Amino acid sequence: MHVKDKVCVVTGAASGIGEAVARAYADAGARGVVVADLKTSRDKLAKVAGDIDGLAVTGDVGLEDDIKALVAAAENKYGQVDVFFSNAGLSRKGQESASDADWDVSWRVHVMSHVFAARALVPGMLGRGSGYLLNTASAAGLLASLNSMPYGVTKNAAVALAEHLAIQYGDRGIRVSVLCPQSVQTGMTTPGPSAARVDGVLQPPEVARMVIEAMEAEQFLILTHPQVGEYMQRKASSRDRWLTGMRRLRDKIYGDQRAG
Repeated sequence: MHVKDKVCVVTGAASGIGEAVARAYADAGARGVVVADLKTSRDKLAKVAGDIDGLAVTGDVGLEDDIKALVAAAENKYGQVDVFFSNAGLSRKGQESASDADWDVSWRVHVMSHVFAARALVPGMLGRGSGYLLNTASAAGLLASLNSMPYGVTKNAAVALAEHLAIQYGDRGIRVSVLCPQSVQTGMTTPGPSAARVDGVLQPPEVARMVIEAMEAEQFLILTHPQVGEYMQRKASSRDRWLTGMRRLRDKIYGDQRAG
């Protein structure tokens, strides 16, 4: 799908990948771009919207009523939504002992937000026979997150959800892609050791270019770092050997966990 003359909605759009993709959509000739993010990002969001002559909508993607309100605002301003880039994300460190609150917010933002968007948009897209659902997961959703179990588990679920959407609706006019980046320089990038940075850190505009190209090719899996494809093959060929390798990587990046 080419985004020219399309109505596009982007969540997590006040900065990072979301902002870059929203700007790329506008540059590619989208008829309307709606940018969404939390109320705490209102000023940054307003600047993005102003720069691209778009519409800014604040809300929490983890709440279905806010997703419904976002879609309604987009439709009231521009008409039917053609592209929904469900991109908002967060990071909560820790393993199984992470708090219930951290598990819950990770689940709602990384998984249920995509469910809410699909509920709001799939019926109309099916009726028109066209539409594009683009969800951001992570390379961690294909592999693992070594320092955040809530992040890795919910991002794996996000990939599975995108697969289900593609299976159910891919032959009925709805295109589905899932973006699985490794490290990108965003507000979620923090100092200190990181397994995600072993293959380099990209800038958001680079990722936005890849997104536009992948959408034009209607490519399901968008890998910003090609090495991830190789890691996936290793994981598929021998899960036990891959797990051993991941433990070694864990110790290399974060120190020998058995020492504690």
